[in-house]
Amino acid sequence: MKKLTHDEISKNRSTLDNIDQVKKAPIYVVLNSIRSSYNVGSIFRTSDGVMIEKLYLCGYTPYPPNKQVFKTALGSTESVEWEHVEDVLKLIQKFKSDGIKICALEQTNKSIPYYKIKSNNFPLCLIVGNEITGVSQKLIDLCDFSIDIHQYGIKQSLNVAVAYGIAIFELRKIFELK
Repeated sequence: MKKLTHDEISKNRSTLDNIDQVKKAPIYVVLNSIRSSYNVGSIFRTSDGVMIEKLYLCGYTPYPPNKQVFKTALGSTESVEWEHVEDVLKLIQKFKSDGIKICALEQTNKSIPYYKIKSNNFPLCLIVGNEITGVSQKLIDLCDFSIDIHQYGIKQSLNVAVAYGIAIFELRKIFELK
């Protein structure tokens, strides 16, 4: 297999000038009370790679302008539409009233594997919670379903940005197969 040159890779790459022409996945992502600015920046970059519809930064989640978010996001705060929202419950209620399915990335007693979401669940709002406490029960109670990533070792969780990356790329793939 031949390795691609920088020019071959860059030829089909989106730019800020043409980003509005890129087909976005109908996925709205809610980050609720994420502690780490670096996790938020990483999630921005991953969101750019998937081209989600919009990223909502809620609770005490750090948001631009934030030096650490900018450092890790590497410019993706410009390519990913985002908004800081104070009242996450109100936001989720709005999504529900708009007919958008609500999904938590969280281990619950009714979670399904992240790769088993059906294509009829789009548009979708994916809620990602705090690094330690996860998605709050108040938000889980508003969800239509939750997804998780099965763990095989002794730890039962992944870094929030890593878990998001695994799940969001699979969601994009499921949407593309629609």
